[in-house]
Amino acid sequence: MCRHLAYLGPSLSLRELLIDPPGGLYTQSWAPRRQRYGTVNADGFGIGWYPEDGAPPARYRRAVPVWADGNLPDLARTVRSGAVLAAVRSATPGTTQDESAAAPYRDGRWLFSHNGAVPDWTRALARLAGDLATDDLLAVECHCDSALLWLLVRHRLRAGQTAGRALADVAARTAWACPDARVNLLLTDGRSIAATRCGDTLWYRTAPGAVLVASEPSDDEPPGGDGWLEVPEHSLLRATAETVEVAPLPAAPTPRPSPSVSAPERMPAS
Repeated sequence: MCRHLAYLGPSLSLRELLIDPPGGLYTQSWAPRRQRYGTVNADGFGIGWYPEDGAPPARYRRAVPVWADGNLPDLARTVRSGAVLAAVRSATPGTTQDESAAAPYRDGRWLFSHNGAVPDWTRALARLAGDLATDDLLAVECHCDSALLWLLVRHRLRAGQTAGRALADVAARTAWACPDARVNLLLTDGRSIAATRCGDTLWYRTAPGAVLVASEPSDDEPPGGDGWLEVPEHSLLRATAETVEVAPLPAAPTPRPSPSVSAPERMPAS
């Protein structure tokens, strides 16, 4: 399990966004307030941000607890961005433990994070992985359920699906293949955000020209009104800095049965 967030809006320092809020992502690494599974997120962290000059997103990832990184305070104080995706990690047992497994994952302008877990993921996702090319599977960044989910999302993005449709399809199919899976997915290209709530908490908050989507609120302001709003379970969120839309996740399509193969006819004796 993990905690993650995505932000679009006026330029902020990483410190203002991640460290300064009393219940922000930095604090959620050791004291999450709404996390349903696990108690700490100390197995690494990652921050992805879009430079103000329009360059592709940069990443900073570590395998240590976020509070143990002595370089982060200076980095967070000096780096500013109007588009950020960040996460703190609680590793799924049996997955890679180094920084390659820490979100965000990246492809071009896309940044991706997974909050959740897929039990017995190498078996549960085997059928879905059949959609992927062999070279993509062999080049996967790490041995991790989140990395495989990212490959499935990336495959759909490269095929031309929208961000919302790609996330919704992967989340729904994963939940169908493994009913105990928790598949809160988060994706941004620096201009829009797509996210699913499927198994854990998800909230969002808007301000003029800004939106923040997060696993849980980062302050003590009461929910509702102009404050934090909870995304319902089994939902898809799509947002820009000006708009937020929330809709139910579609059900996964029922897979077609494999065609039956009749027994070969017996060849006549010569």
